[in-house]
Amino acid sequence: MSAAPDAEVELPRPAHYDLRATLRMLAIGGADPTMTLARDEVWRATFAPDCAPVTWRAVDDGAALRVAAWGPGAAWAVEAAPGLLGLRDEPAALVSDHPAITDLVGRFPGLRLIDTGQVTQSLLPTILRQLVTWIDAARSWRALTLSHGEVAPGPAGLRLPPAPSTLASLPGWAYRAAGVGARQAETMRAVARRARSLDRLRVHPPPELARRLRTLPGLGPWTVQSALGGGLGWPDAVPTGDYHLPNSVAWLLAGEARADDARMLELLAPFAGQRYRVIRLIFAAGATAPKFGPKSTPRSRR
Repeated sequence: MSAAPDAEVELPRPAHYDLRATLRMLAIGGADPTMTLARDEVWRATFAPDCAPVTWRAVDDGAALRVAAWGPGAAWAVEAAPGLLGLRDEPAALVSDHPAITDLVGRFPGLRLIDTGQVTQSLLPTILRQLVTWIDAARSWRALTLSHGEVAPGPAGLRLPPAPSTLASLPGWAYRAAGVGARQAETMRAVARRARSLDRLRVHPPPELARRLRTLPGLGPWTVQSALGGGLGWPDAVPTGDYHLPNSVAWLLAGEARADDARMLELLAPFAGQRYRVIRLIFAAGATAPKFGPKSTPRSRR
């Protein structure tokens, strides 16, 4: 790795910070060609909001967080580094005497919510998860990236995800070859065509951003709220319409093995303002409700 970075920055390391746990949700499956994750080092290839390609690396040396970036989007990456690494997040805002939440906070003290500032790049992989399992979405992401993404800048050997301009013009057969359904493909095209204008919406507060995103066909509450929580750092996002999430929330918070969205929202109400942080802790713990009967097909979620 001899190629010198185009930009670098060193940032203070918060106490109990966990680099891998914080950034893990950005990886789409364990074989994501755009990322590598180790305990103290993470690489990611992506696009800046102006669609400039960039590879950035974050290293936790125990005393500081060091970020280096390669490519035309390098200046953006180091400027955005506090958000990318979750350093602007306030995990202490979640205050609860619920024993399950107290336990999770104690188990994952270094977990933070990240704000990439990338509306489009948060939406696109989330759209792939509509109507399918996580495993199928990861396969489609990998297939699209390997077939239509370019080699990323820098020395890590990563690949960029397909550029928005590529996804906007990709024919239906190319999406089908990657296992992407027709409805997902059309939504991805619509988002990719509006990439620059969508990224400019990041200036709006999350509720207004969510309202504006919902005006696009194919972007329902599950997709928008998942992107706002997982990629844009909104601690109160709640992805309704998920097949498993209500059960997981109800099991953890109330010992109930099955629930619907209404019950999930009721149980999350005491955590208003921090509901996605609770959900993120549940994801980190892998907490799931008991499974009964045959496997079910994921219900429609947009």
